[in-house]
Amino acid sequence: MTQTVLDRWAVKWMSNNALDGKCEHLCLYKKNELIGVFRTRDEARKFRSEEYGYIKRRKDLRDEPYGWKFPKVVRVKVTISEVS
Repeated sequence: MTQTVLDRWAVKWMSNNALDGKCEHLCLYKKNELIGVFRTRDEARKFRSEEYGYIKRRKDLRDEPYGWKFPKVVRVKVTISEVS
């Protein structure tokens, strides 16, 4: 079985509030188009700023009851395997 491992960049969503507690996940979609991961850190940072930049200006979203945090750009490993 063939397997490929790639180093890429992704955007990680984070929130922490009294209702849901701590929540973290990778942001993978943009307007029904699969985005997934980026080849460079700069591409991921650009996506993050365009899609989530408003969070920096909205204190009401960063406070309770939402507890949103400005997403983080993180390095990820993507493993591609052949499915038989």
